[in-house]
Amino acid sequence: MNHVLNSSRFSFKMGWAAGLAITLAMVSVAGAQTTRNDGHGRKWKPLPTLAHVVVTVTKGFDGKPMPSAAVVFHATLNGRDDGNLEVKTNADGKATIDVIEVGSDVTLQVIANGFSTYAQNVKIDTPTKLLEVKLLRPREQVSVYENNLGKASELKPGIQEPPHPVIQTPKVGPAGYAVPQDATPAPPATSASQPGSPQ
Repeated sequence: MNHVLNSSRFSFKMGWAAGLAITLAMVSVAGAQTTRNDGHGRKWKPLPTLAHVVVTVTKGFDGKPMPSAAVVFHATLNGRDDGNLEVKTNADGKATIDVIEVGSDVTLQVIANGFSTYAQNVKIDTPTKLLEVKLLRPREQVSVYENNLGKASELKPGIQEPPHPVIQTPKVGPAGYAVPQDATPAPPATSASQPGSPQ
């Protein structure tokens, strides 16, 4: 009985000592982590500052908002291409994006049906950037021979595209079979004599 009692005391002491050792190890690790200044691992770097960009798209001739226009952002930062991002405008003509880094150079492009494509290079240098775009109707093509600057495009009178081929109905020969369109019928035999033929 003494033997059992001694072994239980020994295991109790060993368990208590192991628990104390684990607790001290945890406290020392926690103390070592709090002495770091950044509170993160060595490969951690802070998140970049992102800008809140709002593009308002309106019709140039009446100033009404342009819903469902595609606004394309092509961002680059320090020569690194951050890719293209496309956002559609809402019913108020506004497209909002919050994932472009401050300091980026952005090529902004706005595309809408029935309007000329708009493009502009923008420097995102503040945490909030508000842009206004007025879309215009398509303009005349720039020409060396004619001053078309600012003129609206017009449809020219006449045919604008080559005519489509017209399919003709096939001709039917005497036996009821179709005759090829490009085939010319054989000339009828005449009773006049041919030169060089015997008479």
